[in-house]
Amino acid sequence: MTVLEPPSPIRTSRLDHPDLERFESEPFYSLTTSLLRAVREHDLDGLSMLCDDDAGIVDVDPSGQSVMIRTREEWEGWFRQLFAALDAFGAETDSTVVDFRSFVDGGLGWSVLEFRQFLEIGELVATFDCVATLIWKQTPDGWREARWHCSVLSQDVPAELAVLTAPGADPQAA
Repeated sequence: MTVLEPPSPIRTSRLDHPDLERFESEPFYSLTTSLLRAVREHDLDGLSMLCDDDAGIVDVDPSGQSVMIRTREEWEGWFRQLFAALDAFGAETDSTVVDFRSFVDGGLGWSVLEFRQFLEIGELVATFDCVATLIWKQTPDGWREARWHCSVLSQDVPAELAVLTAPGADPQAA
């Protein structure tokens, strides 16, 4: 008799590491990892449901540079362009949480996320050690991220990958 096994996921996420369970009791941890998963999957709809970002964001582009985004229109344009570029390069992203702390006071909350972002194009892997401060607000639909400010603390980008992710780089060169 042949036993069929369930299909394996295409790839596992570093967010699924058992060591990260120590953060699960922190407010906003589940929402924060949902944000990171939506970025990992290039899922704009899923990300949009979790974010209000009415105070804008400061994010990091694939070359490790800061990007200031002030309006929801800019936010949507940024993520559409980012996800399209990552898809064009055949890039995969993932994250692992290094540290997480959060606080709640009434209808507002905030968290500090230290994480390592991975950017993979073929055999090339770049890492970005980051810290993000997130402001959360209670809405009729639940908690939503109202502000994200991310800073790169350090990065390790292979020279070949730096050329591919430089502003204006051609995805066909990947």
